[in-house]
Amino acid sequence: MWYNNILETIGNTPLVKLNTITKGVPGTILAKIETTNPGNSIKDRMAVKMIEDAEKSGKLKPGGTIIEGTSGNTGMGLAMAAIIKGYKCIFTTTDKQSKEKVDALRAFGAEVIVCPTNVDPEDPRSYYSVSSRLEREVPNSWKPNQYDNLANSQAHYEQTGPEIWEQTEGKITHLVVGVGTGGTISGTGKYLKEKNPNIKIWGIDTYGSVFKKYKETGIFDKDEIYPYITEGIGEDFLPANVNFDVIDLFEKVTDKDAALMTRDIARKEGIFVGNSAGAAIGGLIQLKDQLKPEDVVVVIFHDHGSRYMGKMYNEDWLRERGFLQDEKLTAKSILSKKESTEIVTLDAQKSVLEAINTIKSMNISQIPVTQQGMIVGKVAESDILSALLENPGLKSAPISEIMTATFPFVDLNTSIDKISSLINKENSAVLVEDESGKIEIITQYDIINAISG
Repeated sequence: MWYNNILETIGNTPLVKLNTITKGVPGTILAKIETTNPGNSIKDRMAVKMIEDAEKSGKLKPGGTIIEGTSGNTGMGLAMAAIIKGYKCIFTTTDKQSKEKVDALRAFGAEVIVCPTNVDPEDPRSYYSVSSRLEREVPNSWKPNQYDNLANSQAHYEQTGPEIWEQTEGKITHLVVGVGTGGTISGTGKYLKEKNPNIKIWGIDTYGSVFKKYKETGIFDKDEIYPYITEGIGEDFLPANVNFDVIDLFEKVTDKDAALMTRDIARKEGIFVGNSAGAAIGGLIQLKDQLKPEDVVVVIFHDHGSRYMGKMYNEDWLRERGFLQDEKLTAKSILSKKESTEIVTLDAQKSVLEAINTIKSMNISQIPVTQQGMIVGKVAESDILSALLENPGLKSAPISEIMTATFPFVDLNTSIDKISSLINKENSAVLVEDESGKIEIITQYDIINAISG
């Protein structure tokens, strides 16, 4: 048997029992692995449904351009379908989305415009507003608007819900879903509740998003909105696809817990998933006291880990945000193992001859150069030698004339791997500001000393 095109392979994703990461959580915990869709995410389902509905209604015409605001996964589904069906794509996204997602969209031939995250949805610079403006300006274009297009929820009502019901033989008691556009949880949840009204539908939210408070109080609180790192869930407005009547409760998960849980799913279950899956498992664990041993819980694993290599799966990215503590040596732990010495610097107005004498007397090869107390460059033995061979008269010139770019700066959480990679022929050291604001220097010798110590 074969398929006529890649779109026919969407859906019928496997349900896999989790065995390690949910130890201590009562019940049978099953993950719906949506990464097996051809675009590696659950969004393939609703992308095709929205296009097909628009074709039927005449909103999307042959040779048209699809314009959408997307965090990446919906864009991938739309781009894939557009290739098969003969449409062009322009996507707007935010600067908080992973580079991998943007690169993947461009790999499918889409044009991608990156917009700022930290602006209101109504702001003309927001990715919602830019996509709406482009829809008005680009001839023969159509904006799916995944947030308010109810074909999004309908796709899950028709596909995801029935699949889960059949795969669990109707035994499902709880559905756990990260909520962004609301299509997955609302469509799937509606179908499941029609089959059994006792099934609990739990939505996972993030701090900085409005869903949880709105569900509990009916108040849309703008003061709750602030930028957050977690991708794919939470919103700063209320999409039409979020059916609050279907969702029994919302649970918020911190950026840190979501990021670390994402990594743990890969390490403990061998399932390579994205950020919203980490948030969903984090939320489930927080809610474990509401579960019984006989419960059957289905958690949606929305998308693939390959889209987060520069973020949740990058230790330096995690350390920079304070999410990972000293598992490996960091700049902070290297400094704690070296004797605190006053860093030797030279003012930019000092002469080249003074630099030579300092290098000789201190038995060092490179010196940071300062101007009004700020480090602005460095001067090395090799720089001096090259300059004097070219022009012996430079001995009396200020070192600002021959200095080169300063040593790289790192922060206290930077890993030993990153620091080592920055030390090379051009840079014999890196600079770091300690907790008191004092500038310290880390050399290759300091790294070796820290490892052996």
